[in-house]
Formats: sequence, structure tokens, C-alpha cells
Amino acid sequence: MANPFVLILVAVCLGVVGQIMMKNGMNQVGAITQFGLATLVHVFSNPFVLLGFASYGLSSVVYLLALSRLDLSVAYPMIGLGYVLVVFFSWLVLREQVGPLRWLGALLIVAGVWLVGR
Repeated sequence: MANPFVLILVAVCLGVVGQIMMKNGMNQVGAITQFGLATLVHVFSNPFVLLGFASYGLSSVVYLLALSRLDLSVAYPMIGLGYVLVVFFSWLVLREQVGPLRWLGALLIVAGVWLVGR
């Protein structure tokens, strides 16, 4: 079986892919101004939204495998790397504007995850 830290990394990456896919799908759907059955059908008929949910769900399964072999106090803070990767890929893939303070915040998260993981 894989190293539990590799499992956490895979879970984080799948979660990030899920978030980017869902956002891409919602960019295609557009802003939701009214919420109802028609809106839900429209949102969940978008392939990016569906693939995003699938990726996010698979992330949860892999995370459970990691949790079976790691203390929660180690595993859960490592999920924070997902925040950093989402910021990076939002900037790279979705072309979102990311200011210096947000980059500094991401760097602080990396430092915190590193400290907890030691």
C-alpha cells in the first residue's frame, strides 16, 4: 500500500482538480440569480461540474485511506496544501487575479503545513 503522505498528496490534488473543474463549469453556467429545479438541472448537466464532483468524491475516498494510517492531527492540516494549490491553479488555469497578500497567505499556509508535518 502507498505511503500515507503520498495518499494525502493524491487526495489534495484530486480535491484541487475537483474545485478547478467545478469553477470552470460554473463559469460556463454563469451567475445563479434564481435557485430552483431548473437551475439545479442546468448546473448538474454541465460536464465540468459533474467531473468536479467525481474528482472531489474520489479525493474523499483516498483521504479515508490516508486517515486509516495517519493521526488526524497530522493528516488534516496537510489538507491546507489544497488552499495553496487552488490559489496557484486559479491563477494559472482560470487566469484569476491573485494579489501579493494572497500569495503571502499561501506561503504562510505552506510554512504551517510544514511545521505540523514535522
